[in-house]
Amino acid sequence: MLINKRIPLSYILGSIKVEIVIVTLIGIVAYFFQAPIKDNIPDIPLGIPAFLGTSISVIISFKLSQSYDRWWEARKIWGSIVNDSRTLVLQLPSFLAKGCDKEIRKICFRHIGWCFSLGQSLRGQTGLENMERYLSPEDIAVISRHRNKPLAILQLNAHHIAELRTGDKMDIRSHIHISNTLTNFSNAMGMAERIKNTVFPVTYRLFLRSFIYVFVITLSISLAETIGYFEILVLLVVSCSFFLLEKSASLLQDPFSNRPTDTPVTSISTTIEINIKQLLNETEIPEPAQPTGYYMM
Repeated sequence: MLINKRIPLSYILGSIKVEIVIVTLIGIVAYFFQAPIKDNIPDIPLGIPAFLGTSISVIISFKLSQSYDRWWEARKIWGSIVNDSRTLVLQLPSFLAKGCDKEIRKICFRHIGWCFSLGQSLRGQTGLENMERYLSPEDIAVISRHRNKPLAILQLNAHHIAELRTGDKMDIRSHIHISNTLTNFSNAMGMAERIKNTVFPVTYRLFLRSFIYVFVITLSISLAETIGYFEILVLLVVSCSFFLLEKSASLLQDPFSNRPTDTPVTSISTTIEINIKQLLNETEIPEPAQPTGYYMM
């Protein structure tokens, strides 16, 4: 997630470097070859690219709105995971019989592993990186056989809590409350996976970029005889604003793509780990996640 710091110009321009080169070439061709082919192309009044630019602005605004909705929904999902994680660690000591501290610690550490595993899986990683810090070798052996690693961890906790119920270490009402909390985790995981697996229409971006290039070409022809070689600078300034907005929308529409614009799942998981370990009175508490330059992961 980009944070409130100065974003390097290299990152901004680097995201549209190919488009900058193409627009520059279009401007050069329009300026130097306008005279030889003037008689073979019709005059394009400035009103035509102005109309195209207005239409493109409306389309980009719509795409930005839809992309931000996807990003914000992903952030709300992880916000609910934070809240339910705190609820779980508060429920366990209240609902379980005395003398279950080891059981509580094991379930809570397994849940910390679930948070990190879910974040890794959403970003296309293995889902088992550094899990030895939170899971036993037996748990890791079981989880490694599953395709969906976070779901396997959630199942282990569900079975563990069911065993505590059958062992008369909690009553049926307490079991229902904790099961509801686990259900919330399953629902949040499903919603995040839905965002990850639902592809934003590729044709939308293809058509939009095509319209921007048509706008650049018509604008370059319209300006070639009016402002001379300054048309190249004007083309770059105007087109870069469109391309940057379109690129921003394209990045926001995939909030789990392991890029600076992502939902900061690693940072959020670290916050959950800190909260849980402090509530368990653990001594080894990690430091809050720090930004990597201008973004949080």
